[in-house]
Amino acid sequence: MFSSFSRSWELVKASWAVLRADKELVVFPIVSMIGMIIVSIAFIIPAIAAGAFDAVASGGRNNHGNGVLSLIVGFLFYVVIYSVIFFANTALVGAAMMRLRGENPTLRDGFRIASEHATAILGYAVISATVGVVLNSIARRSGFIGQIVISIIGFVWNIATYLVVPVLVVEKLGPIDAIKRSAALLKATWGEQLAGNFSMGAVFGLIGVVGTLILGIPLCALSGSDSAAAIAVPIILMVLLWVAIGVLSSTLQGIYTAALYRYATEGSAGDFFSDDIVKNAFRTKQ
Repeated sequence: MFSSFSRSWELVKASWAVLRADKELVVFPIVSMIGMIIVSIAFIIPAIAAGAFDAVASGGRNNHGNGVLSLIVGFLFYVVIYSVIFFANTALVGAAMMRLRGENPTLRDGFRIASEHATAILGYAVISATVGVVLNSIARRSGFIGQIVISIIGFVWNIATYLVVPVLVVEKLGPIDAIKRSAALLKATWGEQLAGNFSMGAVFGLIGVVGTLILGIPLCALSGSDSAAAIAVPIILMVLLWVAIGVLSSTLQGIYTAALYRYATEGSAGDFFSDDIVKNAFRTKQ
């Protein structure tokens, strides 16, 4: 466990070095977050009124006269959300790939790369939304064992699609071919018995817990205060902390994904990442 955390820390430092070289990379996750908020606001009121999310969650079983329409609205919501996320992530990975090649990318370069692959991004968003809705619907109807099986299927899907975005960026394939190519690269580079991957999640999770505890102490001390402002300040700081952690984690994860793809296709992740970190990105089943 300690060795895994140690490798995660090395991963964070390597990805951070790339971010220091191109600080503008952090803009892409921020754009993604803003886009998700806008899309959510645009969808959430009519979707709730139509019972769309309830229909998606129940697999369309709750028929109140407009169950099918509600399910469609909910599905479209996920398609648009995924499109926003994948577009920003494609821009991030594309710019990160340029940096790993020794180039000096700009924000315009990242958005240009994403725009060039807009059709493939939309197609991948439709596929991902379909898989998500179907798995969620089946899980809702299944018992305990069925939910475990669905969780395993979801895990396999996440692993198989891990390199889809850099494949779209570099190899200019369609979404279905990109999924196949991602799975093939992972299998060829790290073997067939992939059991999981270490990531920077543990590092940022620890940072978030420590930060929350630090901010939670004054919040608890002020809980009996009559001053709303005194109570609001640590709460606002706590929210900002987790937003910052989310943005930074997403940025570094995108950079690392680009490094993994380069290692899988070229045998080296570049000067920022040691081969040992990338080679041990995935552990295998014993």
